[in-house]
Amino acid sequence: MRIVSLLPSATEILFAIGAGDDVVGVTHECDYPPEALALPRVTSSALTAQPTSAAIDRHVRAHLHFGSSLYHLDAKMLVNLDPDLIVTQELCEVCAVSYALVDRAARRLRSDPRIVSLEPSSLDDVFSTIAFLGDLTGRAQNGKSVVAELRAQVGALRQRAQRSQRPRTLVLEWTNPPMSAGHWTPELVELAGGKPVLANPGADSQRLEWDAILQADPDAVVVVPCGFDLARTQEAIAELDGIAQWNALRARREGHVFAMDGNAYVSRPGPRLVESARIIADALARVPSR
Repeated sequence: MRIVSLLPSATEILFAIGAGDDVVGVTHECDYPPEALALPRVTSSALTAQPTSAAIDRHVRAHLHFGSSLYHLDAKMLVNLDPDLIVTQELCEVCAVSYALVDRAARRLRSDPRIVSLEPSSLDDVFSTIAFLGDLTGRAQNGKSVVAELRAQVGALRQRAQRSQRPRTLVLEWTNPPMSAGHWTPELVELAGGKPVLANPGADSQRLEWDAILQADPDAVVVVPCGFDLARTQEAIAELDGIAQWNALRARREGHVFAMDGNAYVSRPGPRLVESARIIADALARVPSR
C-alpha cells in the first residue's frame, strides 16, 4: 500500500502502528517522527508570515471569507506518488488542506485511491482512529497494542489526578482573539487534574470575550496556540501584556500561566495527546489548591 498522509496526526499514527514504510508523501507540517522529514512534501502554506497572533487571525479569516484555501496541494507530485490511500480530514478548514481540494486532485490519479477522512472530536475518537488505521493498513494488532498502551497511560493519569481540589483551568487555543479549548482538549485538562473553564468539549473551539475570561478568573491558564511551537507561544503570551483584563487575571499575577508547544501536542489528535495531558498535569501540580 502506498499512503499519502495529509495530516500530521495521521502521519504520527501511521508510524506508531508500523505503517511508516508505506507512507510515500506527507504535508509540509509533518515533522514527527523524524523519519517523516525525509518524505516528499505534497502541501505548502498559502499564508505569508505574519508578525502577531492578531495579524494571523485577520489573514486567515480573510482567506476563508473569500473562499481561498489556506494550503497549496501539489497535484503533480500527488500524481507521481500514485497513492492507494490518501488520509485527510474535514474537521477544520484552518488545520489542513480542504477535503474538496484533495478530492479534486485525486480524480486525476490513475490508481483511483481511497480517500479516508478522519474526524475525531474526543480522546476515545482518537483511539478509534488509531485502531481504524491499523485495520486499514493491515496492522490491526499493532493498532490494538498502541491503543492498549495509551489507555494504560490514561488510567495512570486518572489515578494521579485524584485530588480534593482541581485547579480551574483555562486553555487558550489562540490568544488574539482568545479561543476556547475544544474537541479533546477539555478531556486532557481533566486527565491532568484540572477543571476546564470556558471550554467546548467535543465541539469546535469558540471565540471568547476578555470580560468573560476575567469574570471566570481561572486558577491557571494553559496557552497552546494551534500551529505554534514553544518559542512562538511565548511570544504570543507576551503580546497580551497590553490587555487590561489579561493583566488582572489571578493566574497571570500569581505566575500560573503555562506555555505549551501546541503544534507538537494539543493540536494533533494522535498518540502524543496522552503526553500532552501529562505535561499539563506537571504544570497544574504547581498550582496550589484553593
